[in-house]
Amino acid sequence: MIGLDFGFGPLEAEFWRLLFVMTRIGAALFAAPLFGSAAVAPQVRVIVTGALAVFVCCWTTVGAPPALLSLAGLVAMLGEVLIGLALGFVMQLAFAAPMIGAELIGASMGLSIAATIDPMSGGHSAVFGQYFSVLLTLLFFATGAHLDWISLLVESYRAFPPGTAWMTPDRLHLIDRFAGDMLLTGLTIALPVVTLLLVVHVVTGVIGRSAPALNLFALGLPSALLAGIAALIASAPLIGARLSEVAHLAVAQSAALLVH
Repeated sequence: MIGLDFGFGPLEAEFWRLLFVMTRIGAALFAAPLFGSAAVAPQVRVIVTGALAVFVCCWTTVGAPPALLSLAGLVAMLGEVLIGLALGFVMQLAFAAPMIGAELIGASMGLSIAATIDPMSGGHSAVFGQYFSVLLTLLFFATGAHLDWISLLVESYRAFPPGTAWMTPDRLHLIDRFAGDMLLTGLTIALPVVTLLLVVHVVTGVIGRSAPALNLFALGLPSALLAGIAALIASAPLIGARLSEVAHLAVAQSAALLVH
């Protein structure tokens, strides 16, 4: 497989085949928001990648290039990495939609200065970003979307065997259009709460203008917080439905990348 003979024959060939199959799966899990988060230990990722690769080797006839460390072999591995990263990046776009809504809601409520460390990405996120992220994660696993995505990852070896031309302009346009859809979804998640908070800010501004003796900061921040919490409670069914739709759209978009 690599131009070196260790004397193991077929066993050695299966070993390099397994490593080659792990390339696409490992790239997809690395780019995915849940499996590739900083909270997941690298050892767990390697174990899960290897386990999935064993099933792929049993269910499909995928073969590694004759010389894995040659130029053709490295190009084939690069193609596998691109396919895996694309499938995982679609999931990242889906999980970024509620974070956009959380940023808008937190800024409207005056909580922009309150940021926490996001264990999923390792960066800073808004206060409500953690809430939306946990809620979307629960819905993603509760609806079985993670199993559908893993099955699509396995199916990608039948749809696009190694060496098949995958990176076409049509598929790049699908990813670009899905990013725009997720941006719109994040805006629709925040729209009910932001609209109510806009009314509250206008009312407090009018009150502060008509009665300058009132402390606008002492009046505006508590009213925005109370109104924001009330709006979140009232719009909880709508937000839950949108997050569940996001989970299904992520899997559907991953499937579209394979069949388009």
